[in-house]
Amino acid sequence: MTAAAALSLLPIPICRSSSKFYARKSVPGRGGCGVVAVLGEEGDDGRVERKSTWDAIFDVEDPRPSMPLSKGKFLNANKAMEVVRFDIQYCDWRARHDLRRMILLHDKVVEILNPLARECRSIGIMKKELEELQGELEEAHRQVHISEARIESTLDKLGYMETLVKDKLLQDRAATGTNSNHTSLTPSIPSAPKDITRKKLPRKGLNVSGPVETYHPGLKNFWYPVAFCTDLKDDTMIPIDCFEEPWVIFRGKDGRPGCVQNTCAHRACPLHLGSVNDGKIQCPYHGWEYSTDGKCEKMPSTRMLNIRIRSLPCFEHEGMIWIWPGDAPPTATIPSLLPPPGFTVHAEIVMELPVEHGLLLDNLLDLAHAPFTHTSTFAKGWSVPRHAHFFFYNSGDGECPLPNQMSCDRKFFCKHYSENCSLVKFLTPASGLQGYWDPYPIDMEFRPPCMVLSTIGISKPGKLQGRTTRECSTHLHQLHVCLPSSRQKTRLLYRMSLDFAPLLKHIPFMHVLWRRFAEQVLNEDLRLVVGQQDRMVNGANVWNWPVSYDKLGVRYRVWRDALERGAEQLPFAK
Repeated sequence: MTAAAALSLLPIPICRSSSKFYARKSVPGRGGCGVVAVLGEEGDDGRVERKSTWDAIFDVEDPRPSMPLSKGKFLNANKAMEVVRFDIQYCDWRARHDLRRMILLHDKVVEILNPLARECRSIGIMKKELEELQGELEEAHRQVHISEARIESTLDKLGYMETLVKDKLLQDRAATGTNSNHTSLTPSIPSAPKDITRKKLPRKGLNVSGPVETYHPGLKNFWYPVAFCTDLKDDTMIPIDCFEEPWVIFRGKDGRPGCVQNTCAHRACPLHLGSVNDGKIQCPYHGWEYSTDGKCEKMPSTRMLNIRIRSLPCFEHEGMIWIWPGDAPPTATIPSLLPPPGFTVHAEIVMELPVEHGLLLDNLLDLAHAPFTHTSTFAKGWSVPRHAHFFFYNSGDGECPLPNQMSCDRKFFCKHYSENCSLVKFLTPASGLQGYWDPYPIDMEFRPPCMVLSTIGISKPGKLQGRTTRECSTHLHQLHVCLPSSRQKTRLLYRMSLDFAPLLKHIPFMHVLWRRFAEQVLNEDLRLVVGQQDRMVNGANVWNWPVSYDKLGVRYRVWRDALERGAEQLPFAK
């Protein structure tokens, strides 16, 4: 599949041969050269089909002539299981058919690239044949995706049928109250949704609703990046809010950063309104001065007292300033947030956003919304991937009984193809918080407690190239840090890096353009996320119905829920 995807990107297409034998050069020994002819049988279209040891795998009879027929609008469970069994047979046959087609197409590629075969063709003929074969390869890829959708739909139907049978068994046992030797398996399946109240399949609950509660203490026991080192000079300070508490960061006499409570011990005046003098922060009210460990070292106009304010473990690492706001002892290691080798940092931006940090993480871990939300910025021109989806029904009139606006969770009723069912996937290991998007060339990872890293393959600003990042020649790497300032406010640290155009970093005022672009992208998200938050506070569940492409966001919520429940082993740990 990887080879097929790579070949589909070639600027020249792939060819088709009409020869009745295949010839290739071989080297029987040192200095020797021979020609070997591989004979085959000529098909109806004049092409030669080579015999392969794989043919037995694909020699499966088409099951469609034996499709079970049913009259009327109701099925019992046995007939329903017959329909499901046929579906599985058909999906198996179709998948083998698609795979065989892919193998034959790749054999043609090998034939065209054969040195001896190339000598017998002009460049014009080869180019024309390669173009035709490239089109066939793209169609074969599309058919493979359709087969995957068929298999997924069939498995859903099978699970639903099993649920019906189990429910019927339980109902019959409850009605008779005795152990009967014969159990009736005749649950009826209506042909239209107005005739049935369908029992939904069990799914994992994910309830994120109501006013945001106070953050769990366990969430504080992590190292948090709170500022970029370049923003903190020797005579400046950075006030921050972290878990509903005010702090201020400044550099001491030794140049190392420190983080102390942003409240003077004397009269609770905000310290960030003062100044930094000789490595100490001075309160603007009465001039009390504090060092980076929180000790009051100067009290003008009065005698010295042993006064301290709270301070947090703080130091700089990889161009960022980190703090440990929790009560547990700090861990000895800090996660690395640097971009991959070959990237250059072009922008570091800090913003204060009026949303709860979990909702912002939900948004950043989701890419399926981009073609609909970011239509005027980076996703302008992105297409929405689509595939043919099929549904099953058994009505006597031969027409689909369900309305056109039916939802995909009723797909087992109708047997027609719909080109309006979009397909976006996030592929990830069974135990992990990272993966990649399909069909977008983007790798993404959630790194606890609040970081999102992504690498995007790009060709031009706002354009996509290839289906994976490996197929792209240029990349954009992003880091988002979502510091929980309060229950409805997030401090966002954004770092952008590129593996191309290094001269952009030296253009005057380029950072202003990057900031403007970042603000445009975030504003497109904020108008939606702020609306989510408003409804969540009023009781709506913002995770009411997760779907397949929400996988990474769901895993973040599962991880956070386990943390707040005090689980000994957090899920998805490496």
